[in-house]
Amino acid sequence: MSRTTPLLLVADDDPAIRELLARELSLAGYETLTATDGIEGKELFERHQPDLVITDLGMPRADGMSLIAAVRHIDRTPILVLSVRGEEEDKVRALDLGADDYVTKPFSLRELLARVRSQLRRGGVAAPRVLRFPDLEIDRDRRTVVQAGREVRLTPTELAILDLLASQAGRPVTLRQIIATVWRGAPATTPDTVRVHVGSLRRKLEPDPSDPRYIGTEPWVGYRFLPEPE
Repeated sequence: MSRTTPLLLVADDDPAIRELLARELSLAGYETLTATDGIEGKELFERHQPDLVITDLGMPRADGMSLIAAVRHIDRTPILVLSVRGEEEDKVRALDLGADDYVTKPFSLRELLARVRSQLRRGGVAAPRVLRFPDLEIDRDRRTVVQAGREVRLTPTELAILDLLASQAGRPVTLRQIIATVWRGAPATTPDTVRVHVGSLRRKLEPDPSDPRYIGTEPWVGYRFLPEPE
């Protein structure tokens, strides 16, 4: 299944953990599905075929071990266990069932995100290096943008904003997400700072900045990249 953004499935019976992971993974540029137990996790996995699974072990109805076994029966999708159980027996059993990595709660978000990136790389899942849309091409390696045959010169900040929006084409991206990703959450960065840079980006990129073709405004939320990838 071709995606511009990796899709992750989080299975955990703790609503606070689900909300935290969904928020932080979204800020890191991933799409996220959440499940409350192994049964719901298996159903979501079969329906959406995510690129990576993060699962707790202790859950009602069907636990994480059951979910690992169910996923492994279907596919080799990377599985990362996130559990309060740190005993060697639990780790060995989960890994023997087919889990690829194991993180013990409480956990560091920075470490977890690094392990997610590592598993996605091993699974051959990464954001495409060239994003193509109607009359627009963004080459992430060369850091070039070509619109209708002309090269658009962008500042590093403008390019980072464009890359974030384009990588989540069709989805609203909040001002908070933009600040967290582009400015790494710097406390001095305000929504007005984002608006100024987006305004400059539109003037350079849009054929008609007053009627945006690429970067639409989501009132009170942020922005949305309008065209679908080719």
